[in-house]
Parts: sequence; C-alpha cells; structure tokens
Amino acid sequence: MPYILQANRERFQPALESLPDFASKGELEYVIFSIMRAYMSARNNKYSNLHDCTYAAMHCADEFRRRFLDKREDEAITENGDIF
Repeated sequence: MPYILQANRERFQPALESLPDFASKGELEYVIFSIMRAYMSARNNKYSNLHDCTYAAMHCADEFRRRFLDKREDEAITENGDIF
C-alpha cells in the first residue's frame, strides 16, 4: 500500500512537514483532492490513470481504517461491551 522505499519517502517529507494544521474535514478533503489533481496533471486523462488515482485514495482510506478506525472500534467494544 503506501509502503515505498525510505529514500523515496524523503522526497515528500518537506512538503508533508510544511502542511498547516487542518481546521476541518473540508480542508483535509481539499488537500487530498488537490494532490489527486496534481497527480493527474502530469498524466493523460485516460481510464487507467484515473482509476489509479482513485484507487490510491481508496487504498489509503482502507489502510487508515485498518490501523486507526478498527482499533478504535475494538477499544469501544472493550469499554462498552460487545453488542452480541
């Protein structure tokens, strides 16, 4: 998924560190959408490129869900009891 070589990650680190704090979900969505547009600006507007861009965002959402949201749900089950 988002696991690229450390050397390749270093290229993006300055830009990531310079991001301001996000005040809202809308601001986060704006930045994600802008990154997707930047990715597509260097590519032909064909299905495979559009698909790659869309699925990259979806795979990131899946990974975030797996690492954070699912963990939080498990904590809520422990705190409040399971529904079964």
